Amino acid sequence: MSLDRSEAAALSRLFSATVLRELGKQGRSPLFARLVDHTRLATYMSPKETVGTAFDKAFELLSKSRFRDDYVYRTAITEKIVLGRHNLNTATLLNEVRAGSCKADVVILNGTSTAYEIKSERDSLSRLQNQIFNYRQVFATVNVVVSKSHLSEVLKATPEDVGVITLSERFRFQTSREAQSRAERIVPRMALEVLRVDEAAAVLTRLGLEVPGVPNTQIRSELDRIFAELDPTAVHEELVKTLRASRSQANLASFIDSIPASIRAASLAAKPNPKSRIRIKEAVDTPLAEALAWN
Repeated sequence: MSLDRSEAAALSRLFSATVLRELGKQGRSPLFARLVDHTRLATYMSPKETVGTAFDKAFELLSKSRFRDDYVYRTAITEKIVLGRHNLNTATLLNEVRAGSCKADVVILNGTSTAYEIKSERDSLSRLQNQIFNYRQVFATVNVVVSKSHLSEVLKATPEDVGVITLSERFRFQTSREAQSRAERIVPRMALEVLRVDEAAAVLTRLGLEVPGVPNTQIRSELDRIFAELDPTAVHEELVKTLRASRSQANLASFIDSIPASIRAASLAAKPNPKSRIRIKEAVDTPLAEALAWN
């Protein structure tokens, strides 16, 4: 089954926050049914197969198409790095993390912080240099994950300490340049922007410093003043420890293991509560023929 652009776009939307939100709230997704109806996906599957199988088939088609999107790359990072090299007890995955005027696509926290900027076949490289400039001031390690069509240009456009990884047509990572960990180069005031006020207070406490006792309207500017004087490496170390504790996804581990691999990245981004997890699990086990009537 060769996808055209509109069909690929419809299959991509199957993995959107809207579909996951509907599944989590209602145990069904009218949008899922409409999107499947707009593609040939159902004709390649038995009606007895499940919604989960449909998600996996849709992802397989997308990952092998000329229209691989951001989600294909996010799934590769989730499956091969977060759940492959690590697990949710030892690593935390964050999406769209603020770094100066930019947002890093994916950040993984284990013993350090690693940012991943995705440049898929659909992406332009026009903002890449500014993105990397900002990420290097917040995260110890920075990687760009690219399609082969972008590889040569990305290698030329990025500093030697930035890793460059391609996602092959066979859905495998190939490292063209290893990233270097450089926690000493981060700018504490910029790293502060990643933290909520309570998290910033926890970092100061871990460093043996007093949390400023000022009104809420002044707390951010006071934290900014304090962080500007701190050692970059020390701030980075405590920032990673704090965020891993405050944003841990360990409680999602058994749920993530129980659902199709194709929707794990979307589910981690959605952070479903216990009731929503039950509904999502029931939904993905629903026969496809029944799900098409969700419309």
